[in-house]
Amino acid sequence: MAANSNRRMSGKKGAQVGSGGNRRRGLEGKGPTPPAEMRKGHAKQNAAKIKAKRAQSARPTNRTGGPRGKAASEMVVGRNPVVEALRGGVPATTLYVQQFIDNDERVREALQVAGERGGIHLMEAPRPELDRMTNGLNHQGLVLQVPPYEYAFPEDLAAAAYDEGADPLIVALDGVTDPRNLGAVVRSVSAFGGHGVVVPERRAAGMTAGAWKTSAGTAARTPVARATNLTRALEQYKKAGIAVVGLAADGEHTVGDLEALGGPVVIVVGSEGKGLSRLVGETCDYRVRIPMPGGAESLNAGVAAGVVLYEAARRRA
Repeated sequence: MAANSNRRMSGKKGAQVGSGGNRRRGLEGKGPTPPAEMRKGHAKQNAAKIKAKRAQSARPTNRTGGPRGKAASEMVVGRNPVVEALRGGVPATTLYVQQFIDNDERVREALQVAGERGGIHLMEAPRPELDRMTNGLNHQGLVLQVPPYEYAFPEDLAAAAYDEGADPLIVALDGVTDPRNLGAVVRSVSAFGGHGVVVPERRAAGMTAGAWKTSAGTAARTPVARATNLTRALEQYKKAGIAVVGLAADGEHTVGDLEALGGPVVIVVGSEGKGLSRLVGETCDYRVRIPMPGGAESLNAGVAAGVVLYEAARRRA
C-alpha cells in the first residue's frame, strides 16, 4: 500500500494512457465535401453507376439487332409501299427494279426520290430473282431493302439524359405489337423532349419500315432500346433512382396529380386490349389513369403516351 501511495504521490512523469490521437482527429473535421458523384442518392452518382455498369458489361461492338443477336434486313415490296417508305425517309440500302418494268408514275417517283436521297443503290433484277427475294409476294417490280435497325440498350437512354444534365424521361412499351403504335410513341417522345423508348425483345413491335414511316422521321434522333426482360430493365431503372409509372384504367393516381412526373421517370404503356402485364404492373412505383369524361374505355398507345408526356414536359418547363 505504501509503495502504491508513494507512486501516486510521485511527481515523476511516466507512461500514461492517452487518447491515441482521437481528440486531435476529432477536432480536424471531416474534410472537404465529396464530389456529387460520390454522394449517396445524388443524381450524378446514379448516372456514374449507370456508366460504370455499361462499361463493365461485355457487349458486342456491333449493336445491330439489340442485346441478343442480329436482326435481319427488311424488304418493303410493292409500288405504293416502296414510294411511301422513300417519301417517309425510311433508311434504305438498295432499290431493286424489275427488268423491262412498266414505267408508271410510281416507278418514276421511286427512282427519283432514291436518286435525290443518295446512298441508295439502284439494282435491276429479273422477275424470278425478285420473286425469290420476296418469297413470292406481289412486289409489282419494286423491292426496297431496309437495313437492320440498331437498337440501343435500356441503360444507354438514362445515361444519355444524365450526360445532358437532365432527368431521364423514357417510355417503355409492354405488349404493344403494332409497329405504327411504336412509331407514334417515338414521335411523341421526340416532340416532348424525351430520351427514348424501350421495347421488349419478344412479342412486341420492332422498328420496322412501318414504324419508321409513322415516326415521321423522328426515329432518326430518338433512340429505341430493346430489353431482353422488360421487368428486369424496369427494376434496374428503379435502382438508379428513376420512378416507374404505369398507365392503368384503374390507377390510384390521375396524371395531373402525380408529382413524380416532374423528375426522372419511366412511363410504361400497355397494350390497348390487355393493358399492363401482371409482373410489369407489380414493378411500377405508381399506377396512373387518364381521366376520360367522354366515356372511352381506352386510348391507343401513341395517344396515351402523348398525354402523359405532355404532363411530364409541362412540369419540367
